[in-house]
Amino acid sequence: MLDNVLWIESLHLRVLHDADDQARLRWVEPSELADPTPYLMDGEFVLTAGLPFLGDGGTADAIDAYVQRLARASVCALGFGLTPYHDAVPPALTAACRRHGVTLVEVPPSVPFAAIGLQFAQLLESDSARTFRRLAETNRLLMRAVLSPRPDHEVLGTLVQRVPCWAVLVGADGKVRARAGTNPADPATLGPLLERLFAGSGPRVELDGFPVPGSEQVVAHPLRSTRDVYLGALVIGTSDRLAPAQNNVVSVAVGLLELLSRQRTSGSLAPSQLATALLLHPDTLSTGGSRQITAAKDLLAQSLSSTRSAPLRVVQGINVDDPHWRGNAGPVRELLQWRRVFDTKLVEITDYGFAAITRLKVDDATVAEAERLGWRLVIGDAVELNNLQDAYRRVSSLRARAQGAAETLRVDSLTWSVTGLLGRDAGTMLAGQLLGPLLELQAERRDALVEVLRAWLTHNGSWDASAKALNLHRNSVRRQIGVVGDLLARDLNDAQTRADLWIALQYTPRPA
Repeated sequence: MLDNVLWIESLHLRVLHDADDQARLRWVEPSELADPTPYLMDGEFVLTAGLPFLGDGGTADAIDAYVQRLARASVCALGFGLTPYHDAVPPALTAACRRHGVTLVEVPPSVPFAAIGLQFAQLLESDSARTFRRLAETNRLLMRAVLSPRPDHEVLGTLVQRVPCWAVLVGADGKVRARAGTNPADPATLGPLLERLFAGSGPRVELDGFPVPGSEQVVAHPLRSTRDVYLGALVIGTSDRLAPAQNNVVSVAVGLLELLSRQRTSGSLAPSQLATALLLHPDTLSTGGSRQITAAKDLLAQSLSSTRSAPLRVVQGINVDDPHWRGNAGPVRELLQWRRVFDTKLVEITDYGFAAITRLKVDDATVAEAERLGWRLVIGDAVELNNLQDAYRRVSSLRARAQGAAETLRVDSLTWSVTGLLGRDAGTMLAGQLLGPLLELQAERRDALVEVLRAWLTHNGSWDASAKALNLHRNSVRRQIGVVGDLLARDLNDAQTRADLWIALQYTPRPA
């Protein structure tokens, strides 16, 4: 929120016009452009020292047009820094902000714009850390609910404790299996909504709303079998749209309820699929009691064909012959095929292909068999049970590269660097996106500026060291770096920007 920044005492900010105390603040953006709006997102706090208001830009009409553009861009506020160009906020600017509903803030000369950005970044980091802690705790509670004697009721109970909603779990026959929360909708009222949901197919939701407090927003999520047969639905009702973190909790609950439904209805394959999901997201393994951990190890021993002490590997498969693969041969057939290849029952059919946990070393013969079928693999390193989640993340991070290069990758044979993980295709795309305006210049001008930027980043922004390496005067280097910054419309003093550009330059060929 904007007021969280405005009330930081060390900044000594003064609000000259308050258009909306509850405005959502997305970012802090210093700019001295006469029209910064092409480079802004909605909800930004624009900071200016008043350079656009010098000369012809200082007329009442020019100032009004400037503020009007900011209002159309849905900026959160305008911060005006005193000195070096102005000793006071121009009255015409205050009047224009009142006219167009833009919050105007006076920034004293003692406060650099960077200090405001730093304070906002610290607020963002604090908020994000709190959000992640809440999500982690909620996911642990949901996992524990799945292991309870009445998992459906416990999952719904945990959901409504963490998300401001009511929840109703309905079976494929339309009958209510469980409900939680205050004033859930009557099953008869939900009939038309469920009818529309079950009439469709695939991953989707249906929306509705009722003139009852707490039911203005109603969302129905399908619970599906691996053959896209509807097993039921989770319906939640809220008074307003949920925040992204709350939607994440709902998605986890939907996934768990779907797995529970599959376990009840899909025969002998379902328990191993549920075990696979829990092992790949093993919150319960780090927080559960000794009984739960022992049960997980017993299940693992029953599901893998090897000795109990052998290390585990995560394997993911991508169908390179058919990038839009969705289990064309049928999920049961695919599941059984990969169970056989990797000698394991712990296989999960996914949107991109499959994920498996195996005790095999996955030798060249196994890789050749998978590739003959049109698949490429990402093979994880050998780990113990408690490191399985980290192994899954490492494998997932390489999946896009394996798909783009159409080759099988082994985690333990790769060099772990940013350029190594990106690969040539993704790196070239990144360079085109970040350096596009620079690379579009004529060859001579482009090569000169690229080399100046490369040398400057190599020497960590040191003007003297860059000038010596380039055999140029330091002022020439400074001027050309300024040109690069203007072309790319990026703040080259920002550490993240420098890191992004340095990585992009690794995929930009040097002039002959």
